[in-house]
Amino acid sequence: MYENFGLTLMLTHACNLRCRYCYTGAKVERAMPLDVARKAIVRSVASLGPGGTLNLGFFGGEPLLCVSTIKYLIHFARQLTKIRDQHLRLSMTTNGTIVSPDAWRVMMSPELELSISCDGAADVHDRHRITASGRGTAARVHDTIRRLVSAGREFWVIAVVRPDTIDDLPESIAFLQSLGVRRIQPSLDLWTKWNAVDIDRLERAIEACATDWRRSIPHLAISWFDAKAGMLVGAAMAISSRCGFGRGEVAVAPSGRVYPCERLIGEDLPNNPMAFPGNVFDGADFRSGWPSPSRSHDSCDTCAMSGECDTVCRCSNYVRTGDVATPDGLLCTLNQACLTATAAVLNKPIQLSTRMLKQGVLS
Repeated sequence: MYENFGLTLMLTHACNLRCRYCYTGAKVERAMPLDVARKAIVRSVASLGPGGTLNLGFFGGEPLLCVSTIKYLIHFARQLTKIRDQHLRLSMTTNGTIVSPDAWRVMMSPELELSISCDGAADVHDRHRITASGRGTAARVHDTIRRLVSAGREFWVIAVVRPDTIDDLPESIAFLQSLGVRRIQPSLDLWTKWNAVDIDRLERAIEACATDWRRSIPHLAISWFDAKAGMLVGAAMAISSRCGFGRGEVAVAPSGRVYPCERLIGEDLPNNPMAFPGNVFDGADFRSGWPSPSRSHDSCDTCAMSGECDTVCRCSNYVRTGDVATPDGLLCTLNQACLTATAAVLNKPIQLSTRMLKQGVLS
């Protein structure tokens, strides 16, 4: 039995936006049937022991296009976990443009960890986060953020970082702070090409952001630095089901196919090599699991960061190199630069491997 189990439901392939860097494929009207969602929750709960925690996430497309389904599934999961003396944690990532009364009630649910996708100021955000007609969405998203802040709602902002926006990242973080945002999760666009010059610019941006982060503690959390800071000062970090990659964590597509991570579903084509055999209706629980490979790159064995490195994320590795066990130079640089910058602003000594691992696939 698992103590924590992560289930992400891709509720729909549809979306009201057409973000230029989106990795989830064509925006078709294909929503998850309730029997698929219920079965996924039932199997997940059956994978937990008494007192365990189900981490239930809603994903898309745009999940709030299925707001009535979300409301039903929250009630369904709450009742099921209560009967089994288990706990329920909820999460959702939304593009911040849907604020109907029902959508707003879901976003304001106190048990929901909410993430809003926003890349920063209007000129940065609107480069890629556009409507189907090509219009920018920054004004709508910024209004949603201001409204959440005014309501005292805690939430994360997920800011996608690309080669064409990396130089704007410090200013984007400052802008989000000016809106009242307290928690920011920069997220590299792993699906685009990063060259050596981009990598150097990324390192400089990380240094600048780390300095601003240090000035803003404790009023600002930036995911790139918080975990590294906890490691450096020896703080106990929260236990999470991620990255279970099939063992303690699965994602389910509207078709009922099961994946190790929601970022690998894409258009959910029948020949997707990352889909697990069968579908959500096969079996009573998810406890059998699937193979969980570790990193296999030889350089990882000699890197002092090996035990604290996010390149263990098999999904990111697969996107970058086609191998779930092998990271590339972009991921290695991100982790080493974040650790180095965090240590510098906290005046904490570190010892890294003698080589900055910039070799590998930069594509």
